[in-house]
Amino acid sequence: MEPLERYRPIIDDFDAFLEACERPLGNAARVNTIKASVERTVAVLEEEGLAYEQADWNPRVLRLETGSPGSTWTSFHGFTHGQEEVSAVPPVVLDPQPGERVWDSCAAPGGKATQIAALMGDEGTVVANDNNLGRISALRFNAERLGATSLAVTNADARNYSLNRFDFNEFDRALVDAPCTCEGTIRKNPDALDNWSEGAIASVSGVQKGILRRAIQATREGGTVVYSTCTFAPEENEAVVQHAVEEEDCRVIDFDIGLEHSPGLTEWDGDEFDSSLERAARIYPHQNDTGGFFVAKLEVTA
Repeated sequence: MEPLERYRPIIDDFDAFLEACERPLGNAARVNTIKASVERTVAVLEEEGLAYEQADWNPRVLRLETGSPGSTWTSFHGFTHGQEEVSAVPPVVLDPQPGERVWDSCAAPGGKATQIAALMGDEGTVVANDNNLGRISALRFNAERLGATSLAVTNADARNYSLNRFDFNEFDRALVDAPCTCEGTIRKNPDALDNWSEGAIASVSGVQKGILRRAIQATREGGTVVYSTCTFAPEENEAVVQHAVEEEDCRVIDFDIGLEHSPGLTEWDGDEFDSSLERAARIYPHQNDTGGFFVAKLEVTA
């Protein structure tokens, strides 16, 4: 937990934050409305005798009383997909619409990409990309199990992603759920901080900046780009968005989520960020008994 001490000045009730980080994370699943409605899914869970609780902020997110959400009847048949509760936030913020063209730049193993497809009623095109060929099989498996027929899988470096393979040259929306140092997953992965270093933060932030810039470039004017990570480091969060705002035609915009959260930072370690970064959301484990996440929503302005 020692690396987390650097965040003491920016987190309210830091002791509660540390205590939450030390507690194991409960299991959650997302209802896959491509295959079944929320009502049908919860009816099946009740028939199976599996206790659940619907999340207040999103009825499609279920907290399950099971140690293995991926081994349930509903998961086997594609009614549910095991997904950390806070991980379901970025696609909701993205707010994709039926018939749109949407890019998930770092999509494997597919939880958010298939959630995007479901939010679109499986109508349109969801391009699910990942640069890690070894993770593509999991992405394809989940897309098939969940019936996401609108989903196309690609394997490429998102930083220089080419749209030449398609018959269109821009997306309506893009999600950059970027590779990160994963500090916010410590409740699920107790060893998440074992290889932590400020050097690792600096290294991955360069990759994050490249992916976010490419997502903005590939999205139409007036389109939406959502940037998210499961880490607390401002260098990987606000600083990355600040870089995009300075280098690309975009602006940070407001959004509403039904989860308790803290605003984005406007300064960190001597660096100042644009006041619009306050519109981003920092979700800490002690606020909603979840993992940690950062989410920012951008509008492409040219």
